Amino acid sequence: MNTVICFDLGGSFIKLGKVQGDGELTLLGQEKMPTSAWPEFIRLMRSMIEQHHAHFSASSPVAISTAGIVTPDSGEIFASNIPAFHQRKLAQELSVELQRQVVVHNDADCFTLAEALAGAGKGHKVVFGAILGSGVGGGLVADGRIIIGQNGLTGEWGHGPIALTEVEIAGEWHRLPRLSCPCGQKGCLDSWGGARGMENLHRVLHGEMATSIDIIARWQQQEALAEKTISAWLQLVGQPLAYCINMTGASVVVVGGGLASVTPLIAALDDVVQGYVLRRSTQPLVVPGRFAHDGGMRGAALLAKQTR
Repeated sequence: MNTVICFDLGGSFIKLGKVQGDGELTLLGQEKMPTSAWPEFIRLMRSMIEQHHAHFSASSPVAISTAGIVTPDSGEIFASNIPAFHQRKLAQELSVELQRQVVVHNDADCFTLAEALAGAGKGHKVVFGAILGSGVGGGLVADGRIIIGQNGLTGEWGHGPIALTEVEIAGEWHRLPRLSCPCGQKGCLDSWGGARGMENLHRVLHGEMATSIDIIARWQQQEALAEKTISAWLQLVGQPLAYCINMTGASVVVVGGGLASVTPLIAALDDVVQGYVLRRSTQPLVVPGRFAHDGGMRGAALLAKQTR
């Protein structure tokens, strides 16, 4: 297969890259995401491809990893934080506009596929991808294929009223409020689980504003307040993640997003999860992803190859 044109579409930026036949990813450019206009979005996509046309052939397909949920039946995408293409049939419409084959899929699913086929999940039959970035997301791959459920939802463990309302810290129980989530529900893990959630948790527990970077640094220095925050965070994230392992049969959880780069934190999360799963593993269950920061683009390219 020839070179794949890869895009990563987020709320702030569009990233362009290429994946060659040997799987090597090369980043080529980055532009700000248009705030709301579809025509402006199309012009920018065309311009980015044209600017780097020497890297591609006329038949190079376009593989897109994006925030949002892609409905399997219609191809309609729900990405409320990206008005430029929210509720459009993105793959179908871009295929016409760009005159190329276009594959579009959720970024967490793409990350999980990349890890399952070529990263930290390689060799595992069932791989669960856990995104711990600014928020919480996930994906599921079995036998080298993304599992796509109803309405494009699989592995979305960050949403739904599942968050604990009590945590135990140093022998004392602390009650937590059920925070409202942008998804429209209350009590979502996303409110506590990602970097912003860790900051929420620290504020609720201690009445102190701090960034996740600061909290983690203080935790590594064994500062008392940060240790309490991380202890609560590990319970809030570890229990639902153990449920995901028990329900899916995943033999490994690969972690992506910014928090995946904090190796001691992921090791601590693995230890907590191992205590909650039905059968403890002799090997780590929760591991940092190999492609924690570019797995979406890699996975989209692999998906394009699967669908050729």
